[in-house]
Amino acid sequence: MCVQPFLQGTLEKHQECLKKQRNAVKYRLKKLAARQSEITKKSSVIRESIIQKYQEIKTVLDEDLRITLSHLEMEERAAISALDGLMERNCSLIQDIEQDLARLTLSLEQTDTEPDTMSFFSYSELEDTVTVDRVIDLLNTTDPSSVTLDEAKAEQLLSLTNSMLLLVNSQTPIMKKLLNSYSSDVSLDPETAHPKLIISSQGDSATYTDTWQQLPDHPGRFDTTLNVISTEGFSFGRHYWEIDVSGKTYWELGLTYPTISRKGTTEDCWLGRGPESWCVEFFDGEYTAWHAGVPHQLPFTKLFCRIGVLCSFPAGLVTFLEADKMTPLFSFCAGTFSNCLHLALCPGHDHNGKNVKPIVICNASSVISD
Repeated sequence: MCVQPFLQGTLEKHQECLKKQRNAVKYRLKKLAARQSEITKKSSVIRESIIQKYQEIKTVLDEDLRITLSHLEMEERAAISALDGLMERNCSLIQDIEQDLARLTLSLEQTDTEPDTMSFFSYSELEDTVTVDRVIDLLNTTDPSSVTLDEAKAEQLLSLTNSMLLLVNSQTPIMKKLLNSYSSDVSLDPETAHPKLIISSQGDSATYTDTWQQLPDHPGRFDTTLNVISTEGFSFGRHYWEIDVSGKTYWELGLTYPTISRKGTTEDCWLGRGPESWCVEFFDGEYTAWHAGVPHQLPFTKLFCRIGVLCSFPAGLVTFLEADKMTPLFSFCAGTFSNCLHLALCPGHDHNGKNVKPIVICNASSVISD
């Protein structure tokens, strides 16, 4: 008789516990939705502010262009007007000469019936002298080269415009200038490199070799996948690297926790196949972003020369981009990183002799200078 009330009490307690757990999860779901909305609103505000600044820049440039062109047009109108005046003087003299020719033609016709030759020649010589003087004066005062634009000023305008272009180019893409400020030097750890990888003495490149090198089997060495990770790990701030992949047909690169599997044939050893790493892979002309074994096919076919990798601990963000023009490729948001991050590279096998070039880390100083 006592079992039933006890069982009922137990069930009621369990029911109450489940309700509390459900409420806790619902509350968390509500907070997550609110956070999602907050991030969307913040992003929208930032986006609108940036758009407004670009519009203001465009307005300033458009107004400066309008003023500059109005000055040039005003000077052009003045020069054209001056030339119109000179051309009008030439046309007027031509009309006078045409009238004189007409009178002379008439006089010549009259000499056949009224041969007053002496008066005709004295009149003709006088007119010739006057006409010649007028023509010489006109030619002296209507030289086309006397009307010019201010070419020295125009050259200064072009020089200033070019300087402004160089300044704008030096500041754009804005993202390149920003990300370069996050550049950090790293070197590859040869003790983590697969035995078929040759790591440069500077630790800035990895090259595949078909020869299995006799190397110490350190616990941290990859023994199946052609991976190598950086000596340095990062656990705060923002960091950016650029990796030269020019001339290659197969590569993988990204970021990993130091806990990534190193031994055996498990897929977790591959970059991006487990939850410990994030990567972008290029193989047979296709780009794929990977994390936790989930592939994301990327809509790019161009052979990129440099790939940028950004990690932001404040945002829990891993971003891949084409470094020359700062074209975004893919971003992962981890929320909060649970460990430090290392740069990870896989130069790939030789791919039938098409993939023999090394994969190279561009050091921070060269990235900034670019």
